[in-house]
Amino acid sequence: MSDNGPEVDPPEPAEPLPDAALGAETPPEADALSDADAPTPEPEAEPEPEIEPQPDPEAEVIADTDPEPEIAPQPEPDVSSAPVTAAADGPPPIWMRRRWQIGAGVAALFVIFMIWLVGSLPLGQALEPLENPTLVLVAADGRPIAKRGSYKEEPVEVAKLPKYVPGAFIAIEDRRFYSHMGIDPKAIARAMSANAKAGGVAEGGSTITQQLAKNAFLSNKRTLRRKAQEAIIALYLEARLSKDEILSRYLSSVYFGDGAFGLRAAARHYFDKTPETLSIGEAAMLAGLVKAPSRLAPTENLQGARERMRIVLGAMADTGLISKAQARSAGRGVRPYGGRKPIPTGSYFADWVIPQAKAAMEASYGETVVKTTLDTNLQAQAEKILARALDRDGKVLNAGQGALVAMRTDGRVVAMVGGRDYKVSQFNRADAARQPGSAFKLFVYLAALREGWTPTSPILDAPVEVSGWKPKNHEVKYAGRMVPLITAFAGSSNVAAVRLAKEIGRDKIVRTARDLGITEPIPNDLTLALGTGPMSLVQLTAAYAAIDAGETPVIAHGLADWRKPKGVHKLGKAELAGMRDLLRSATQRGTGIEAAIPGAFGKTGTTQDYRDALFVGYVGDLVVGVWVGNDNNASMNGVVGGGLPAKIWKEFASYAVARNAPKATLVEAEPVVTEELAVPELPLDGTLPEGVEAPAAADAPPGAPAPPTAPVAEPAPAAPPPAAAEAPRT
Repeated sequence: MSDNGPEVDPPEPAEPLPDAALGAETPPEADALSDADAPTPEPEAEPEPEIEPQPDPEAEVIADTDPEPEIAPQPEPDVSSAPVTAAADGPPPIWMRRRWQIGAGVAALFVIFMIWLVGSLPLGQALEPLENPTLVLVAADGRPIAKRGSYKEEPVEVAKLPKYVPGAFIAIEDRRFYSHMGIDPKAIARAMSANAKAGGVAEGGSTITQQLAKNAFLSNKRTLRRKAQEAIIALYLEARLSKDEILSRYLSSVYFGDGAFGLRAAARHYFDKTPETLSIGEAAMLAGLVKAPSRLAPTENLQGARERMRIVLGAMADTGLISKAQARSAGRGVRPYGGRKPIPTGSYFADWVIPQAKAAMEASYGETVVKTTLDTNLQAQAEKILARALDRDGKVLNAGQGALVAMRTDGRVVAMVGGRDYKVSQFNRADAARQPGSAFKLFVYLAALREGWTPTSPILDAPVEVSGWKPKNHEVKYAGRMVPLITAFAGSSNVAAVRLAKEIGRDKIVRTARDLGITEPIPNDLTLALGTGPMSLVQLTAAYAAIDAGETPVIAHGLADWRKPKGVHKLGKAELAGMRDLLRSATQRGTGIEAAIPGAFGKTGTTQDYRDALFVGYVGDLVVGVWVGNDNNASMNGVVGGGLPAKIWKEFASYAVARNAPKATLVEAEPVVTEELAVPELPLDGTLPEGVEAPAAADAPPGAPAPPTAPVAEPAPAAPPPAAAEAPRT
C-alpha cells in the first residue's frame, strides 16, 4: 500500500472499432436515438404543390454524404404547467449576486487590513525601552527612599544564550514553537479539552508568537476579538520574522513580576546575573514565572516559584533538553539574590516629587536614579513627632489627621508628612487644598506694608458690618479703639484685618499673594482677609519662606538639580523688616506663643468651627508648616492654630536647630530693620505710640457680597476654648 491509497488493476483496453465505423459519420441527432426510440412512419399525406428549392451552400459541401434520415416533428410541450427553471446562460439570481458582493467586500477589507498591518505594525516595539522606566529616588545623602515604575534592560539575543535558557521557555510554554506557523491547533484543542474538564481556564493554547503579539501590541483583555487580533498578528510575525527573532523579542519583553520586564532585567533583579550566565535551575525558575508573575515572584513566594521551577525542569527533561538526573539536581539551592534591601514603593514625599522627576525623564533601559532634597533624618523625626502628638492628643481633641512640610528658604523640601500613616492612607494632606484661616493674613498685612503702612500704623479694633456680614473676634472681644497693626496682627484681630483689606483693596492683596507663589483661586470679597480661599500647606509654607529668603517667589521643589526660575524679585527693605516684626510678635507675645523658640517667626490659623488648625513659621533657614484636622471636615474640640499645631511645630523646629543640620541654601536675607519702630517693644494692649493720631473708623465697603457665617479670631493659648458655636479663624 502506497501513500496514495490501495493499488487497483488498470482497466482493460477497449476492442478496436471496424474501419467502416471509423469512416462513417453519424449525425448527432441519430446517435441520440436508439432503435426502440425510432419514430413510427406517418401515413403519406396529400402532396403539396411543388416549390422550386433554393440552393443550400452547406448542402453542396456535404453532397457526398448520405441523406439525413427524416425525423418526424415532435409536438411542442405544454409550458403552461411545466415548472419554471432558470436558463443555463441567463443572469444569476439576486440572492447569489448579493452573496458574491458580500464575499468580495469581506475579501477587500481583509486585504486592506493586511496592507495596513504590514505598513503600521511596529515590529521593533518589543525591543524598545519602557516609556516609564523604573525610577529610584534617593535622598540628599544618597540613601534610596522609594522605587517606582517598571524595569527593563537591553534586549537579549537567543543565539548568545545557553541553549537551556530559551529551551526552558519553549519546553513549558510552546513545545511545538519551531514547527507551527504562529498558531498551534493541537495546543488549542488540548487547552479546550482541559478547560472543559476543569470547568474553567486550566490551560492556555497560546503560542510564544501569540504571547509576543499580545504583550507587544494588544491589551490583556480576554475577549474573542482580542484573540482573533492576536492570531492575525501572530501569523504576520511568523511571515516577517525568523523563529529566533520572534523568540528574542519575546524573551526581551515578557513580564517576570516585581516590575521586571524582559529576561535581562529579571536575571539582574532576581539573581544579580546576566542571562548568559544563568544556571539551568535559575533559567527554569524564570521560565516558570511567566504563567503568573505577580503570584510566583520568588521575592514574595519562594515556595511557589520553586514548585513551578520543578515542573519546568521536568518539561525540559521530557523534551530531551536536559537529562532526568539534571532535572532532579538543577533546582537545588536556587533562590533570589538577597544582597539588596527592599525599597519602599512610595511615600508622601515620593508621590509628590515623582511627577517633577518624570517631567525631565525620557524612555530608557534599566533604572533611573534621581537625587532629591529629602533629609532622611528630619523626615524620620517629622513622622515620629506628628504621629506621637496625634496619638497623645488626637482622640481627646477629635483631631484624626495631620500634615507637616519643612523646606529651606530656597524651597528645597527636606521633610514631608502627608498623614498619620502612609500604609493606611496615601492621600497627601500636605499637598491638599484647605482653608488657611488667619495664616492668610500674611498677605493682607504685607500688601499694606507695600502701600506705606508700618507696624505702628493704627487700625480700629471694633465691630464692623459689611453688607449684612458681621465678622467677629474670638470670644467677641474687641479693644474698642485704635491699635497698632502689630497689636492687631499678634492678637489675630479679624475685624482689624477686614478693615485693613477694605483700606488697601482686594486687588493689592491678591497681587501680593500671587507674587509670593499662591496659585489657588482667591475669593472675590472681603472674606479673603480671613483665609476663606483654600490652598495647600506646601504653597502656604513656600510663601512664608519668601519672607525668610527676602525674595519672591519661592517655589517648593524636591529635585536636587532644580534650577531657580527667572523673574525672582527682592522684597523691599522696609516691607520685609515690617513683616518680620509682625511675625515675630505673633510668636513672642501673640497667638503663637506656644511655638516660641529663639529666632522664631510665624502665624497661627484656625478655620470656622475648628475644622482646620495651622501654624506656619520659620527659624534660621528652616521653614515649617503644620496642619491638623479631619478628612471628613468634622469639627475638632476647640483646637486652634496656637495649640496643637504650634506645639508640633516647636518640637520639630527645636530638634532641627539642636541637630544643626547642614543648610541646603545660603540665601542672604535683608537684616531686620528696627529704626522705623517707635519703641523697642510695641504694646499689645492697644496703646498707640506717642505722636500717632487715631484716624476715623473705616466704613464697611458698600455693596460687598454677603459672605458665609462669620469667622472669629482665636484667643491666646492660655485662654480656655470658647463656648460659642462659631470657631475661630486665626
